[in-house]
Amino acid sequence: MPIDVESKLLIVDDLPENLLALEALIRSPGRAVYRATSAEEALALLLDHEFALAILDVQMPGMNGFELAELMRGTERTRHIPIIFVTAAGRESNYAFRGYESGAVDFLYKPLDPHAVTGKVNIFVDLHCHRKALRHEMDALAVANCKQEELVQQLRHTQRELEHAVQMRDDFMSMVSHELRTPLNTLYLETQLRQLHVSKGNLESFAAERLPAMIERDQRQIRNMVRLIDDMLDVTRMRRDALSIQPKPVDLAALARAVVESLRQQAEAAGSVIELEAPRELQGVWDEFRIEQVLTNLLTNALRYGRGKPVEMVLSEAGGTARITVRDQGIGIAPEDQERIFEQFERTDDSRKHASGLGLGLYITRKIVCLHSGCIEVKSSPGEGALFQVELPLQAVAKTASEARA
Repeated sequence: MPIDVESKLLIVDDLPENLLALEALIRSPGRAVYRATSAEEALALLLDHEFALAILDVQMPGMNGFELAELMRGTERTRHIPIIFVTAAGRESNYAFRGYESGAVDFLYKPLDPHAVTGKVNIFVDLHCHRKALRHEMDALAVANCKQEELVQQLRHTQRELEHAVQMRDDFMSMVSHELRTPLNTLYLETQLRQLHVSKGNLESFAAERLPAMIERDQRQIRNMVRLIDDMLDVTRMRRDALSIQPKPVDLAALARAVVESLRQQAEAAGSVIELEAPRELQGVWDEFRIEQVLTNLLTNALRYGRGKPVEMVLSEAGGTARITVRDQGIGIAPEDQERIFEQFERTDDSRKHASGLGLGLYITRKIVCLHSGCIEVKSSPGEGALFQVELPLQAVAKTASEARA
């Protein structure tokens, strides 16, 4: 890619009339000519400018041209500047040898031949322009290579994310199929058994005293399927930033008592009991349906992994904040897993051994808490149970799902 390069030329001679004559020969568009009447003045200019060529008179009082050239060759900044000596001493070989030994690339002899001067200067100026252009191209190539490497890294990162997403999708479909199959199979077997009783005329199985238990079994399986479907829908809404909350006055204590009562049979089935400690009322402004999800998810997890031991839920209020703690005495959670369990489809190896599930409950719980401008944390050690603590401002400030992520 061609670029405009200004070439700076340095001419050094102790006689001003010689500088004027030389400048008249070498001046042209795209060139800047700097004059110095001594070696010291030339050194000062060399510190401030990058020159394409230096033309030095050999015979100068004080420091001569050869000595100035040797100083230039000894300094990193100026050692690569081409030097042409101007001399009236003739073409003696020993004189030229000293000049080349000092670092000269060529000689000009007085009286100056205009064609020789312009021709030689043009060559070195063109070389300087080509070097500058090449350096520019090399710099641009280095930048392009850096950007290309960044792009390759981004593509590799995107590929890993896509592979992870595909794996998550496959795992998700497998888990959903497994989780839905269990209640569906139970219902299907129940209907087959009832159909068999009907075909044999065995109506005693449908006696009034047996119907409540039969209905309860059906409802439990249907609730399990509805819960799975609701969880999947909530995750979809979160991804689209479509999950929102509708705060209104709620008595958290009354809501907690209702949730504990609804989970009573599930607790009995797990061989456990839920112990609730709460004030008579705890008023706040929240989305009642979503907070009920939070309470249900935390208690359900505690029952699921609590090894049949009592589960405690404590509600309290202080400083404009409601606090909910749920403690179990179950399998516990390793420190390295305590952040991961709040991500979607994430479960610990121990949790998979003890119960099935999609790994969405805690993910949804944290999102709902964040939408209420609250926070959730877990304290646990393997084999020593887990304590989940939620803090909610009494006056919830509704957020969108994207704001909650931030």
